Amino acid sequence: MNLPKSASVVIVGGGISGCAIAWNLANRGVKDIVVLEKDTLANGSTGRCGAGIRMQWGAEKNCRLAQFSVNFFENANDILAYERDIEFEQSGYLIIAANEAEAQQFRKNVALQNSLGIPSVFLSPEEATAIVPYINATQFVAATFCQKDGHLNPFHTTDAFAIAAERLGVRIFKHTEVTGIEVKNNRIESVDTTGGRIATHIVVNAAGGWSKAIGKMAGVDVPVYVQRHQILVTEPLEPILGPMVMGFSYNIYIQQVPHGSIIMGRSDHTEPRDFRTTSGWKFIEEMTKTCGTLLPYLRTAKILRQWAGHYCMTEDAQPIYGPVPEVEGMYLACGFSGHGFMLAPATAELISEMILGEPLTIDVSDLD
Repeated sequence: MNLPKSASVVIVGGGISGCAIAWNLANRGVKDIVVLEKDTLANGSTGRCGAGIRMQWGAEKNCRLAQFSVNFFENANDILAYERDIEFEQSGYLIIAANEAEAQQFRKNVALQNSLGIPSVFLSPEEATAIVPYINATQFVAATFCQKDGHLNPFHTTDAFAIAAERLGVRIFKHTEVTGIEVKNNRIESVDTTGGRIATHIVVNAAGGWSKAIGKMAGVDVPVYVQRHQILVTEPLEPILGPMVMGFSYNIYIQQVPHGSIIMGRSDHTEPRDFRTTSGWKFIEEMTKTCGTLLPYLRTAKILRQWAGHYCMTEDAQPIYGPVPEVEGMYLACGFSGHGFMLAPATAELISEMILGEPLTIDVSDLD
């Protein structure tokens, strides 16, 4: 498939966000959409993420973005006419409070979530053990739980968006790297790639960790940085974990995926701010120590491997959405700080509305 000479919209990035935006625009009737991916689809942050989906947030905007996305994911196989399965397992999120200050905040969070129609509940440690029997109840003072939270297959989900987009006429070019963006009179004119030049007046920067470099090509300083994040996976085990177990103070999330393996990850703000995807001993030591304290049953589980991916971070850990005032036709969908996968349906909806000049389903005008 040869690169077209022109396009109405060029989307840079073939991860979950880029493919979802392409489908959403095409589904609204936009023609001549091109997606450019320098590698294979979901090869960046999407394919390396933990793929958890939660509506339990402490900020209303994040709750609404996640709620929109969960409602979509629940019906995505049908909406996207996907012949396989995105494997949305709504086994819930159990989030533990390590101290009273955290517990008080969780009470406020649940009240906010409930006011928005999110069915989360506040639990005592004893009530939490009824949901996750193997958890060490002496290690936390309270917990929250939402049954509608869960876990997805990131590869199948991206594939579902991509196939549905192509069915509507979107052209996806893999192994096609963007090398430059031409701007004239503060307006996007074209995109240069390793496969040729595409004339366009609209570019969506959904390039994840590479979004800063893509922005720079158009003279836009996108305030993001890349940070390594690591995950490990165990051998497949008998079903022992229903929900994702997560703790902010413990800095951990633990999930049993459908085939039985346990995946777990944590944040570390001392991690390198670059594109390395190597694995480190510090991560595996800290992770096994924390996990062994919180879920003693897992102390004897064999670790199969660990891997790393990128978080595209902003200073406030909130995404950057929408048009760039200085360059007409440049739209940003980046800086998700580890939450881009779970917010993808909302991202696609909002970026499409912005491009088409429609009222926003969720007001994200301050996430610019």
